[in-house]
Amino acid sequence: MHRLKRVGATLGLAAALIAGPAGAQIMGEGFEFLKAVKARDGDAVTAALDKPGSVVVNTRDIVTGETALHHVVARRDAVWLRFLLGRGANPNLADRNGSTPLQLAVNLGWGDGVELLVARGAAVDLTNSAGETPLIAAVHRRDVALVRALLAAGANPDRSDNSGRNARDYAALQGPQSGIAAELDKATAARKARAAKTYGPGV
Repeated sequence: MHRLKRVGATLGLAAALIAGPAGAQIMGEGFEFLKAVKARDGDAVTAALDKPGSVVVNTRDIVTGETALHHVVARRDAVWLRFLLGRGANPNLADRNGSTPLQLAVNLGWGDGVELLVARGAAVDLTNSAGETPLIAAVHRRDVALVRALLAAGANPDRSDNSGRNARDYAALQGPQSGIAAELDKATAARKARAAKTYGPGV
């Protein structure tokens, strides 16, 4: 009898989960939207976005937390990235690991994606679950071009990750041959010069 009660309780819990928000997405428009994005089904995606009051553009996968932007960045698809950003996709939504589409683009070394995301409002200093900024990720990659792009967009080289190290620290560990430390110093000097020119005494 007790065993039957436990089975019934388990089935009841499963039914509740299916009937709840997670189950609604599994069977709902958000799930179908992400499925269409993954399949590159432009007609289905456009139809979903064109529905009055639709908010599916920022749907998160219930398991991974990934949005449509994560999916198109993962395949380095500039056409779809522009399209979704133009339809209101939020570039600052993170997956379950705290990784934003910008962080993912940096990890992939996809410069065009980084430029597109930054131009459409991606926050350059958002951190993942390890406290790592996109700039720190670019330093780890020893990717001078991405470091320059992020610094130009205002990335903070002094923001530390969960270990207490920042982009400067990691650049120093690489040594001068990587050229990364020099880029950070150059950007800092330029920022100070602009600040002095803007806020300093007049001539």
